[in-house]
Amino acid sequence: MKDMKWLTITQSVLLFGTGIVFPFYIIFIKQIGANFTEFGIAYALFALSSAFFHKIIGKSSDKLGRKIFLVINSWGLAVLFLLFPIATNIIEVYILQVFLGIFGAMQKTSEKAIVADFTDGKNRGKQIGNYHGWIAVFSALAVVLGGYLIDLFTLEIIFYIGSAVLFVSGILILKKIEEK
Repeated sequence: MKDMKWLTITQSVLLFGTGIVFPFYIIFIKQIGANFTEFGIAYALFALSSAFFHKIIGKSSDKLGRKIFLVINSWGLAVLFLLFPIATNIIEVYILQVFLGIFGAMQKTSEKAIVADFTDGKNRGKQIGNYHGWIAVFSALAVVLGGYLIDLFTLEIIFYIGSAVLFVSGILILKKIEEK
């Protein structure tokens, strides 16, 4: 149960960091002069790069462990979030989207595998429901905070704050998650 507690905390922090940014991403795309078709292409690049890497990450996480991929995801996203505010054209965004997809595959695949590792068959549904419930709460709070921060400061500030939160989530994963 302790394992699930720390997984819930670390992934809630992670999704708080991404939740500050992602709902407002379309505004960012429009600010650099891109249109909705280009946004669609950017999202497709994210989805396709993620799809390509899910199998690779899954197989690798069975050999290397899940924790390493969760840490790489957190710190990789932290770096990417620092690059978004300095992106000036859609090609740069496309490149960042491919990396977002790769890091997203690391998080999604490793998270699901480690949740399975940390839960038992008898109460697995209850434990997973509790886990996702808390993550959803933190994601919702992040969206509200992100909107508030944009109103108070600028769109770019959410990328910097998100980056800091993601970096912290990586530290927490490194220190608190014990793989079985």
